[in-house]
Amino acid sequence: MPSQGLVLFAHGARDARWADPFRAVAAHIAQRRPDLVVTLAFLEHLAPNLDEALRAQVEQGARATRIVPLFFGRGGHLREDFPAMLEAARAGVPQLHVEVTQAAGESSVIQAALADFALAGLSP
Repeated sequence: MPSQGLVLFAHGARDARWADPFRAVAAHIAQRRPDLVVTLAFLEHLAPNLDEALRAQVEQGARATRIVPLFFGRGGHLREDFPAMLEAARAGVPQLHVEVTQAAGESSVIQAALADFALAGLSP
């Protein structure tokens, strides 16, 4: 049974199709790392929310998990809403060790990948 988890935390939207790229990322990770409990969670509009995601991690055997905010920057949602959500979610699963990464868009690796994507196909 896996003991390590990964929660991909995205904004969410009223149109469920919005989440398709995030579901694809989660599926790629799960395929590459079948030893991880991989869960996609949403700030609003879609399920599961962060609390439900952390509970699912524990139910699937995770004892430690890493939350990766799939946001471009640390705006109001990550600065204000997320800390309160995280505190409440952690309280529901005190046995789970939780760490949080920087926002994905703040990573130089992601920034370089986006620059490569934007430049792909342009003539030099």
